[in-house]
Amino acid sequence: MDKFEIKADFEDYKKVFLEENSKLNLISKNDEKLLFEKHIYDSLGIKLFFEKYGIKSGEILDIGCGGGFPCVPIVIEFPQFKVTGIDSIRKKINAVSEIKQALGLHNLEMICDRVENIKGKKYDIITSRAVADLSKICGYALPLLKQNGYFVAYKSKKMPEELENAKKVLSKFRAKVVDIITYTLPLEECYERNLIIISFV
Repeated sequence: MDKFEIKADFEDYKKVFLEENSKLNLISKNDEKLLFEKHIYDSLGIKLFFEKYGIKSGEILDIGCGGGFPCVPIVIEFPQFKVTGIDSIRKKINAVSEIKQALGLHNLEMICDRVENIKGKKYDIITSRAVADLSKICGYALPLLKQNGYFVAYKSKKMPEELENAKKVLSKFRAKVVDIITYTLPLEECYERNLIIISFV
C-alpha cells in the first residue's frame, strides 16, 4: 500500500475550512478531528498518479466538488495546475469560494451548475470523489475529457462492483480503465483507497 509525503502547510486551510464548516456542515462534526487524514490526505492521493504518469501541469475539472475535496487541497499542494470545481449546490460553492478568497487561491475557479451544462470546454484531467457510481459519473466526465486526458475517480473497497457496472458506458465512449492506484489513509485502522484511472482507447 502506498503512502506519500506532502509539501504544503495545510494549517491555514484547516482553520478556514473549520470556520466555514461551523456555518454549513460541509463534513460531519465527527470528521472534523480527522479533517487531514480523511479528507485532505485522501484528496492528495492524486499525487501518486501525477508522479507515476509524469504529469506536471494542466487544467483539472473536479466534478461534484462539494466542500472542496479534492479541488482545494490539489490547488494548495500543486499550484501549477489550473483547477475548476463544479457543484450544483450554491451554498457549497459559496463556502468554497470563501475559502478560496481567504487563502488567495488564484488558480481555482468555482462554478455553480450541473456538469452536463458545460459546453465547448474540455479538460486534461477530471476528478470526482464521493459523488456517484462510476458508471454514472463516467457519463458526465468522459464527454468533457481531452482525447489524451485522464479521468481520475476516487473510490473505496466497493470498486470491483462499480467497475463491472461501468463496462457498458466505458465501451460507449471508447474508454478503458488503464490503471488502479491503491493507497491507505494515515489512520490507525487500515483504510484503503483507490484511484481509478480512465482514458480513451
